Amino acid sequence: MAAVSGGDTVHLVDGSLYVFRAWHSMPDEFHDHDGEPVNAVHGFTRFLCELLERSKAEHIAVAFDASLTTSFRNTIYPAYKANRELPPPQLVRQFALCREIAAALGLTVLNDHQYEADDLIGSALWGLRVHGFRGVIVSADKDFGQLLGEHDQQWDFAKDLRWGPTGVFDKLGVHPHQVADYLALCGDAVDNIPGVPGVGAKTAAALLAHFGSLDNLLDRLDEVPYLRIRGAAACAARLREHAELALLYRRLTRIALDVAVAETADALSRRQGDAGAVDALCERIRFGPMTRSRLRALL
Repeated sequence: MAAVSGGDTVHLVDGSLYVFRAWHSMPDEFHDHDGEPVNAVHGFTRFLCELLERSKAEHIAVAFDASLTTSFRNTIYPAYKANRELPPPQLVRQFALCREIAAALGLTVLNDHQYEADDLIGSALWGLRVHGFRGVIVSADKDFGQLLGEHDQQWDFAKDLRWGPTGVFDKLGVHPHQVADYLALCGDAVDNIPGVPGVGAKTAAALLAHFGSLDNLLDRLDEVPYLRIRGAAACAARLREHAELALLYRRLTRIALDVAVAETADALSRRQGDAGAVDALCERIRFGPMTRSRLRALL
């Protein structure tokens, strides 16, 4: 799929994903002036430079997860993401430096202790859509499929793959407006959401193809035993038993769209970068000449 272009496009970057990728992929040989590791900072900065060079984005925000244990989802379901290890102190420190670099380049940084990066990106897209913007969500995360409107794209930057709403159906077998219901039914192991026992991805997609939504499915459970799906009667019984849990799981899988992050058309306009801040970060992190040159060229 071709890249979208024009001033009415906003790029929304899943920053935490690319910091974690850099942390796992970059060697441990990078250290700052204090001797602290900065391998993730180096990898993230290279990614950010390439993204800005290629996209020439005029409206852009980078969202980070600060709500690893304090999200509103943890309040309603304490087991949410309990299977994940918290980042070590060395990585927490590098996250802060990555946010500083993004801000020094004139990018809006989104970070909140109650809402996750997904919610900040979703709310930003919804806020700017009323002003005629289309979105490019820079992430490989399947959860973002639920946000894609007719003119939006998701961009897996590492693989340089782009897709729109039809790509969501190709990948998951459901339409964007069904993604949250789909994940509530079949679960999402990455976020420690179990889903309805015995309902896998194919069954969840088949149920939503027939009923349209989780609400319609639960209202018409008597029809499920007569569907042409394997173990239809047992599936109906499990859905009846776990109906309330399925609705709870949907509260976890549905991306929030009401965070006040982009209430005006110019909310996420790229600002003039801060040359002094960039130079100071280059010295502190001990960037090489090529990275320094790329950063300065982006100011």
